[in-house]
Amino acid sequence: MATLGIIGSGKIGTAVARLAVAAGIDVVLSNSRGPETLAEAVAELGGRARAATPEEAARAGDWVLVSVPLSAYRDLPAGALAGKVMLDTSNYYPMRDGTIEVLDSGKTTTSELVQEHLVGAKLIKAFNNISDVHIASLARPLGAADRTALPIAGDDPEARASAVELISRLGFDTVDVGTLADSWRFEPETDAYGAPYFTDPDATRAAWARLAEAIRAGAPLEAPAIDDPGTPLPAARLRALLADTPRKLTADRVLA
Repeated sequence: MATLGIIGSGKIGTAVARLAVAAGIDVVLSNSRGPETLAEAVAELGGRARAATPEEAARAGDWVLVSVPLSAYRDLPAGALAGKVMLDTSNYYPMRDGTIEVLDSGKTTTSELVQEHLVGAKLIKAFNNISDVHIASLARPLGAADRTALPIAGDDPEARASAVELISRLGFDTVDVGTLADSWRFEPETDAYGAPYFTDPDATRAAWARLAEAIRAGAPLEAPAIDDPGTPLPAARLRALLADTPRKLTADRVLA
């Protein structure tokens, strides 16, 4: 029986967990606050789900989804993740994560930084460029005409193939971008990040700009609720966005 370990059971982790259970995959949820805090989520997910510590979730998973703030990556259980195909959803936002010079300068990518810490893990960048709401609304069965694609990147070809298999079972096609060094192509504010999955991408980008202005004016750092059904993004369109996008370093971004 296939098992997906999840470290970080926030909105992204929970959305993926629901798809996994629906696909017949067992789920082991974990967070930084302890298994007892996940009782409600486990009850909602049903008999295929259980709660555990991050280390236990890592050891149990055939794949492990890690969805924690980048500032917490050094707390991940490196030993338990060694040898695992790990899906990394992290994004770099200095206002939340603190300043990281090697990311600000473009010397490395977010997932390369995480991979450097997690020696032995087979890290795949995935699920970082789509909202939790659209993970839920855009998943489709294999062969559906309106199936949406997600980008992935990773240094291990076999791990990339394994991630493609998992993501397909969860309801999405994939576009393989290449190695982790190439994963900047779907980091924040690139052409393939977030907005293309919204029904009105231009309005979404304008809303991000307004949010950035509000934060600079002293408003609290709080992402607005998303009320949008999403629009399918086929692989051909995603591939074109990935190919054409410029790199967005921190200084180039509207919302950092």
